[in-house]
Amino acid sequence: MTQKSDGALALEALRLPSRSERHDGSWAALLDAASEPYRVAGRFAYFFARGKLRTDPVFRTLLRAGLLAGRSQVLDLGCGQGLLAAWMQAASTCHARGAWPRGWPPPPQLQSIRGIELMARDVARARKALGARLQVQHGDLREVPFGHADAIVVLDVLHYLAPDCQLEVLRRIHAALPRGGVLLLRVGDAHHGLRFRITQAADRLILLARGHGWVKTHCRSLDAWRAVLDQCGFDGTAVWMSQGTPFANVLLIGRAR
Repeated sequence: MTQKSDGALALEALRLPSRSERHDGSWAALLDAASEPYRVAGRFAYFFARGKLRTDPVFRTLLRAGLLAGRSQVLDLGCGQGLLAAWMQAASTCHARGAWPRGWPPPPQLQSIRGIELMARDVARARKALGARLQVQHGDLREVPFGHADAIVVLDVLHYLAPDCQLEVLRRIHAALPRGGVLLLRVGDAHHGLRFRITQAADRLILLARGHGWVKTHCRSLDAWRAVLDQCGFDGTAVWMSQGTPFANVLLIGRAR
């Protein structure tokens, strides 16, 4: 299978779901399969997983645009309760059963997904729901060794770190990837006006509701994030990743030089 260019991936990611996709029963089957493991982890874990996977465009785009195509070892930094692992496992299961959205490429054949998560309650939920399907380590990503991977995913995490820590983590990510390895980094664009302010407000409310208290954030404009990626050894493509939401999120697809 020919690997898509970053430009092609960007165009595919920007495409909103068609009517046939929205009403495709295989999409509902995928959502059910990814959410079901969380029933054993409690009502919050289950309904959070189902709501997040249904409404956040990044999960659909990961599969529809084939952003992890050809990758086998994935590291999820700030993995929370392991939604990415649940999603990718459900994708493999549904594709094997023939319940797969029309027009989507086959899901990647992953050998392993590892996660690092700071919040003990999320680690406990991930372990209870997914067991051996996710190798999750409880720890601070500023301190835990990354090992090696051919794809690293960081969704809505890096802005919690101070600017110098952001640079250090990105350099360590680069060191953990082979040349051509992919980084999928979602951030907020601080120069996106009202949408960015809504993004920040929602972020802080969710943290407070989950008992994390007030957390200082360190955000950048999209141009500044691009410059940081370049400084840390990545060639990147930016993709709008707030389709259907009021937020100002952008997915940066970085390739390690």
